[in-house]
Amino acid sequence: MKLHELAPAEGARRNGYRVGRGPGSGNGKTSGRGHKGQKARSGYSRKPGFEGGQMPLKRRLPKRGFNNVFAKPLTAVNLDAFAGFESGTTVTKGTLLEHRILRKCQYGLKVLSGGEIKAALTIVADGFSASAKQKIEAAGGKCVDA
Repeated sequence: MKLHELAPAEGARRNGYRVGRGPGSGNGKTSGRGHKGQKARSGYSRKPGFEGGQMPLKRRLPKRGFNNVFAKPLTAVNLDAFAGFESGTTVTKGTLLEHRILRKCQYGLKVLSGGEIKAALTIVADGFSASAKQKIEAAGGKCVDA
């Protein structure tokens, strides 16, 4: 089966109906909106979480935690991202962006220990996990803080 061969099951879909097309259609005059009231007006839309003027559940429940709007999160990279580099290479944030291993690195780079590293590389980053540092040094490489 191919994508262009897909079709809904027989009877699964109905044609949309045209509203406001006279009394014979069954949806003329008020166009299925009934008489008056908020839902009959143009521009009406029920907002998510709106409870008819009652204090919404989202606002009734106590809030927990803290979200620091000034946080500058580091971009995480696992060790297996360094697999393509030859021994003796110095790898920086710029190098990773150049080789398209990273698309963007706004605030800094942190190296995590996912995967293995074979080559002896000098890695310049803003942070290293303890296990990543251990693996890099075991392979003969160096960890340099940026």
